[in-house]
Amino acid sequence: MATLRLEVVTPEQRIYSDDVDMVVIPAAEGEMGVLAGHVPTVAGLLPGALRITKAGHTSELLVGNGFVEVTHTAVSVLTDMAMEEAAIDEQAAEEAVRRAEAALKERSTDIDIREDEEALLRRSLAQLQFKRRRRGQSPAASTALGGGEHTGAGGV
Repeated sequence: MATLRLEVVTPEQRIYSDDVDMVVIPAAEGEMGVLAGHVPTVAGLLPGALRITKAGHTSELLVGNGFVEVTHTAVSVLTDMAMEEAAIDEQAAEEAVRRAEAALKERSTDIDIREDEEALLRRSLAQLQFKRRRRGQSPAASTALGGGEHTGAGGV
């Protein structure tokens, strides 16, 4: 099977860089599966699980908002957040959800503040959903990211 190069980058660092068999992206238009030879495209990225398949094993990274560029041989994910499940602090994410919900209830008329709080809420909810869904899997299904370069954390 032909492979493609996957790069996941946050403003702080490169999180993942390796050749993979397939990647499933949480794109703005819905999940997008990408194999080598995919038609070139650019899409918006929403908070969610980025599923990576390599040598028959699937692993996941939680990604935030951003963009993805797909070529015939590579996928570049530019995101404000990328992390493995182990890097998610569930209590901190729950507190961030409470703070964002409280701020949104104040019905601020400042659109920039509302957008920031809505983004924080989406990001924090994605972290909680990702962590709780992963916790429900059997340990064998929770394959750690294998091979290549990856750091496992990047932004909250």
